[in-house]
Amino acid sequence: MIATVLLSFGVLFLAELGDKSQLMALTFALRYHWWVVLSGITVASVLVNLIAVGVGHFLGAALPTGVISLFAAATLIGVGLWTLRESLSNSSDEGEEAAPQTRSRSAFLVVLSAFLLAELGDRTMFATMALATNNNWVAVWIGSVAGMVAAGGLAIVIGVTVGKHIPERIIAVCSGLLFLYFGALTLLEAFAHGLGTPLAALLSLALPALAGAVLLLLRRRAASPASVLDHDVAEQIPAAPHEVQ
Repeated sequence: MIATVLLSFGVLFLAELGDKSQLMALTFALRYHWWVVLSGITVASVLVNLIAVGVGHFLGAALPTGVISLFAAATLIGVGLWTLRESLSNSSDEGEEAAPQTRSRSAFLVVLSAFLLAELGDRTMFATMALATNNNWVAVWIGSVAGMVAAGGLAIVIGVTVGKHIPERIIAVCSGLLFLYFGALTLLEAFAHGLGTPLAALLSLALPALAGAVLLLLRRRAASPASVLDHDVAEQIPAAPHEVQ
């Protein structure tokens, strides 16, 4: 049983390295408290690997991965748009300081749902299913959860370290664009198999690029000459009483 646990741990840990799930963990760590992200990843890993070993050992059937991928992509794109909107609206210093406390109330559910949907139908889930067909499913479940959480924890450490040196607003923008990229990539990988992974990864850049252009346009509009004119008029108002005297 110990050998199966170690085997499952190694397979899942190596499969998660550089995978979109690990990049999601890094991105979430840039936005939320590390223990909230780790808790969400742990619960999601327990659930998704329990489903995987159950399907692989007891049923021997596959889940409707297309529908699951659609929900996963919608969740990631929704989180990305919400994050970009948040970065655009929180302009004051007080708002930026209060944001982590507000986000932490719903961060766990966001991380849990995003990881659960992203992992269902992913290659790591199929790896767990394959291991469970010929090995002790409890050992495979324990090792898979440990490997997935370890890979996510490594990404969280990197995210926390990087996040200490990057301003909050830049983190928000980068996180939102990354979530949009992951959402677009999930859609293409699920419904456009003929493209191949490299081409799908390249085409997925279109959505964050478009969102970045819109965000830049909105910020330029917020700093339009009209606001500068209002500022100049406000500076001239105190001089009016002196002219009357």
